[in-house]
Amino acid sequence: MDNKSNHPSMNPINDSVLSRESWKIFQIMAEFVEGFERMAYVKPSVSIFGSARTAPEHPYYKLTVDIARELSDAGFSVVSGGGPGIMEAANKGAFEGKSPSIGLNIQLPHEQIGNPYQDISLSFKHFFSRKVMFVKYASAYVVMPGGFGTLDELAEILTLVQTKKSRRIPIILVHQPFWEGLLGWFKTTMVNEGVINKEDLDLIKIISDPKKITNAIFEHYENCGFEPSAEEAEILLQL
Repeated sequence: MDNKSNHPSMNPINDSVLSRESWKIFQIMAEFVEGFERMAYVKPSVSIFGSARTAPEHPYYKLTVDIARELSDAGFSVVSGGGPGIMEAANKGAFEGKSPSIGLNIQLPHEQIGNPYQDISLSFKHFFSRKVMFVKYASAYVVMPGGFGTLDELAEILTLVQTKKSRRIPIILVHQPFWEGLLGWFKTTMVNEGVINKEDLDLIKIISDPKKITNAIFEHYENCGFEPSAEEAEILLQL
C-alpha cells in the first residue's frame, strides 16, 4: 500500500494561503448581502439571458428589446447580466419601459463593460453569487439564443425547479429554430436514457412573440399570484 502521508492534501496548508481563503468568505458574504438588499424589493421581475456577442443590428437584439419593453410596460422589472449583446438589449428595452432595468454585472479578466441602460447596477466577482440573484427573485426566465453562459443559466433553473429547490416559474425559450436541436436531444436521448423524465420537458415553453410571452407569464400566476406562498418562501430562503 502506498504511503499517503506524503500526499500534498495530508500536509498542513500554508498560513498565508489559508488566510487569503478565509478572508475571501467575507467578500462573498458582502456580494450576497448587497444583492439581497438591492434585489428584495425588485419584484415582480423577469430574468433575460442570451449571447453577449449579439450585435445591435441583429434581429435577436431587436426582438430582445421588444420583449423587454413589453415586460417592463406590463409591470415587470427586467434583470440581465448588465453587459453587451442580448444583455444590453434586455436592459435597453426595460430602460425605455415603465419598470426598472437591472444589470447584474460580472467582473471578468477581460473586463466586461457594463451597458448604459441600467437603473440599478450590481457588480459581482463570483458567478455563483450572481446566479443566485438571477434565480431568487425571478418570476420568470426568458432565454434568448446564446452560448455556454446562456446554457449554464438555463440548466441551473431547470435543475432547481426539477429538484424542487426553487419554486416553479415560467421558463420560456425564444426562437424555436435555435433551440429545436437541443430540445430534440432532450426528448430522444435524455428521456430515452432515463436521465430525465418526460414530464420534465413540460417545464419549458417556446414563445417568440413579445405579447404572448407576457401573457404566458400572467397566465402562470393567474391563480396563485406573484408573491411566493409560505412554503415557496421557505424554499427560496434555503436556495
